[in-house]
Amino acid sequence: MDKEQKSALFWDIAAPLLMSGSAEKGTMMGFPCLRTNSGQFFASLEKDSADMIVKLPAPRVKELIEAGDAHPFAPNGRTFREWAIIPNPDEARWRALLEEARQFVIAGKK
Repeated sequence: MDKEQKSALFWDIAAPLLMSGSAEKGTMMGFPCLRTNSGQFFASLEKDSADMIVKLPAPRVKELIEAGDAHPFAPNGRTFREWAIIPNPDEARWRALLEEARQFVIAGKK
């Protein structure tokens, strides 16, 4: 799947969240992103590859990386331990991780 197809998949998956008001479009460090309606970022697209980036608990990110399902998110060489790059687009997997990320951010806001 090329960059444009991955980007289209991400925004197709995000559409119900955007339409319901559960998420808003924005930018984070120059990346197109999704944030909660309280302004907290929870998902993005990597600029060069259009792989999905999600915010999850650090142990969950580590688990995904160790399983080979994710890569560390390290813009400019600095690893963000609560963020993971999810390559290999799969609609069901991306949808589940997007919702997991949204729930994680919402829970942290309480």
